[in-house]
Amino acid sequence: MKIAVVGTGYVGLVSGTCFAETGITVCCIDIDNEKIENLNKGIIPIYEPGLENMVKKNVEKERLFFSTNLKESIHNCEAVFIAVGTPPDEDGSADLKYVISVAKEIGQYITDYIIVVTKSTVPVGTAKKVKAAVQEELDKRNANIEFDVASNPEFLKEGDAIDDFLKPDRIIVGVETEKAENIMRRLYKPFLLNQHPILFMDIISAELTKYAANSMLATKISFMNDIANFCELVGADVNMVRKGIGSDTRIGPKFIYPGTGYGGSCFPKDVQALIRTADEHGHSLEILKAVEDVNARQKSVMFKKIYKHYKGDIEGKKIALWGLSFKPNTDDMRDAPSLIVIEKLLKEGAEIIAYDPVAMNEAKRRLGNKINYAKDQYEALENADALLIMTEWSEFRVPKFKLMEEKLNKKLVFDGRNIYETKEMKDWGWTYYCIGR
Repeated sequence: MKIAVVGTGYVGLVSGTCFAETGITVCCIDIDNEKIENLNKGIIPIYEPGLENMVKKNVEKERLFFSTNLKESIHNCEAVFIAVGTPPDEDGSADLKYVISVAKEIGQYITDYIIVVTKSTVPVGTAKKVKAAVQEELDKRNANIEFDVASNPEFLKEGDAIDDFLKPDRIIVGVETEKAENIMRRLYKPFLLNQHPILFMDIISAELTKYAANSMLATKISFMNDIANFCELVGADVNMVRKGIGSDTRIGPKFIYPGTGYGGSCFPKDVQALIRTADEHGHSLEILKAVEDVNARQKSVMFKKIYKHYKGDIEGKKIALWGLSFKPNTDDMRDAPSLIVIEKLLKEGAEIIAYDPVAMNEAKRRLGNKINYAKDQYEALENADALLIMTEWSEFRVPKFKLMEEKLNKKLVFDGRNIYETKEMKDWGWTYYCIGR
């Protein structure tokens, strides 16, 4: 079986590589010549644990190919996946220009039956637009070629994407015809052997499922952050509250850890897009609008703690910052809470020296020389007035506290991820600020 995947970003590269891992012949296509040249050399454009080795292995076994030529690449393919970006437009809605552009190209080049599958996260109704774009190009060619469209949203967590794809909780596929369903079922057969459920449904429901899932998770995060802030006011411990409600099987323990707000490439964009799509249909998603508001406020919560500690006098203070990515095991800084805090601290005249295990290059690209960069977590502490933790990387969880004490000017920690125990920090003489405790 042969398929094509258009777009070698996070979703496209992971999906294409994992399909190749099951024995399918996959060609990943991108218009970025440099990116394709690098991929053919084994240079991966994103950080994802396990991906680099899997790409190299499948390239060597001649199951995975990279190209800039869509016309040649989709020849003899049974399915072509559209996995290009859908960045938020000015009003927060998903920008579909790249998706539609690819659909038009497919219509220009196909010669036999093919399924056009949207893998990108797209709003309700996109498949209809994709179908119309393909058909329009076929009409221009006076070509009577059968094709189907399908929706196959991804549910990948950055940092765990390989396992998420190979061992999915569920596979969602929206189709219109039995023929399309049979091909998609055959494509995913290797996953079904391990009893992973595949759910076939209509296309509109599949498109909405992706947005609804991410919005539900974003809601759980924002709810817990709101409760954490309330815990501080009444003297409760959010960790105890979290364990208490998480033991309820109807709620569960996942996505109820308080912190500095959600970021990344999915939750902010998808929540916004779902709100805007609902508005366009005359329906106001009030809960999600509140989720957005809570999350926006939460990203400033650690700055407010620093501001309050210094009684508004932050100018000249040197702040060591551990963690720049929006979550561990990724270099993704899109909508990262660290960016908000950095901006506010710099505006108040603070000096920042930061360290992140993998996001340093991305930080330098985004921030340039606005902040300083350390070669390791302890160099960042040298003569710093305080430590601010924004990402819960494993190496930050059990640090050398004696060395920290020697390097910092004061035993002062602002922990945006609650990775240390308040009693221990107090017993060891640290001034320790966290969230909800």
